[in-house]
Amino acid sequence: MTNNGIRLYNSNMSTRQNTDYGHDIQRVYLEMMMTDAESFVRCQAVFDPMAFDRRLQDPAKFLNEYVTEHNALPTFDMINAATHSDLKHPGDLQETHYDWLLSEFETFSRHKALESAILQSADLLEKGEYGPVEDLVKKAVQIGLQKDLGTDYFKDPRARLESIKSSNGQVSTGWAAIDKKLFGGFNRGELNIFAGGSGAGKSLFLANLGVNWALAGMNVLYLTLELSESLVSMRVDSMITGIPSRDVFKSIDDVEMKVKMIGKKAGAFQVKYMPSGKTPNDVRSYIKELEIKTGRKVDVLLIDYLDLLMPNGAKISAENLYIKDKYVSEELRNLAMELNCVFVTAAQLNRGAVEEIEFDHSHISGGLSKIQTADNVFGIFTSRAMRERGRYQLQLMKTRNSGGVGQKIDLGFDVDTLRIVDCDDDDDDDGYSNSGHGSASATNSIVSNLKRSSSMESTHVDPKQGDRVGKVKGAEIDSTKLRSFINNLGGDDE
Repeated sequence: MTNNGIRLYNSNMSTRQNTDYGHDIQRVYLEMMMTDAESFVRCQAVFDPMAFDRRLQDPAKFLNEYVTEHNALPTFDMINAATHSDLKHPGDLQETHYDWLLSEFETFSRHKALESAILQSADLLEKGEYGPVEDLVKKAVQIGLQKDLGTDYFKDPRARLESIKSSNGQVSTGWAAIDKKLFGGFNRGELNIFAGGSGAGKSLFLANLGVNWALAGMNVLYLTLELSESLVSMRVDSMITGIPSRDVFKSIDDVEMKVKMIGKKAGAFQVKYMPSGKTPNDVRSYIKELEIKTGRKVDVLLIDYLDLLMPNGAKISAENLYIKDKYVSEELRNLAMELNCVFVTAAQLNRGAVEEIEFDHSHISGGLSKIQTADNVFGIFTSRAMRERGRYQLQLMKTRNSGGVGQKIDLGFDVDTLRIVDCDDDDDDDGYSNSGHGSASATNSIVSNLKRSSSMESTHVDPKQGDRVGKVKGAEIDSTKLRSFINNLGGDDE
């Protein structure tokens, strides 16, 4: 930016300041703050003396420093004498006047911070350093007073608990087994991750969730950074119509008719391919464009998958997976909260998980950074035999809002239509059940069989006699009698 450009900008801002935030209105801010300690304390977090008109910077600085040092407001005589000012008591004020002050001063502080950020960005833009400029502007626009004072624990326990109950599990996943573990389903603004190895079914789970929510009337956006739009759409064709994927091309007329009929009652389902290396800001820009052009708000965001995204602005090596995934996870969660949408993505399990049947945090590719940010993390476990029997198993690796960590959920899988569904209540063969503890039941059954087939059920040492006592085929062996019997045998020999 040239010197002439800076002068012109300053001139424009000066004109605007005289119109919106001139000396007189800023003087009113200070005078009102000096009459109410509570109002000043609430404003102090964003109070910057240098944001005021030059003639008011000294009184503003004196006020701020005096309150910080003495924990009390100065009098008008004190501040006028110390700074050669002429501030006056505004007279009797009502509570609504102070509400106006808080609202106006918040906007004033944010606009002045934005003005300062733009001026500081001039040199950075000339050097091509866009990252710091973005940070400066972001911090400026996020300035605001703390209006949420938290929860008064003792005030209304019933309302507090009812609020938690109503807000938890706002959106059903479409799978009762998962909803049960999560107290009803997913919440808007959360980061939910399905983790699995290569070919484990991460994309299938995301697509099935998208179908569940679209059929429930929600507007779904499926962003794929790996598979093509046509392949994802073909999978959804089978899931929605029930026509096997191998027969889709043979039944184009039936697919077209069913998709159009179901689409009239369902929500929107938008599939978009993005190349890997995109950032959450790219996702945000696309969503804004989509919402403007279609007039539809995105209710559900599915990203396949997290590991292929890069963080906004920050120059981080792709080899530093921990830091990269930390930034990306935090930025995606912030985006989900900003959009107030249901957000689900996928992540890769590392090589150490290939031979494992129990997953833990060490099996997540990139380390703990994604786990720490996520609200719910599910490990996808399957095998060739399980897929042939039409089975998938989810392992709850992390949940914020329930006690389901470590539990397992068994789901059915239709190989033809690629549809993932709840297991039938009576479908408990091969150790699987709809209770979510199928594998544990199978393991317990095997252990029980092993115990029954063993002649020795248990052994222990009698602390009084020091002899080993055991149950052999249900009969107690008395070590004292056994020793007597052996002695008698020895006596006969003699």
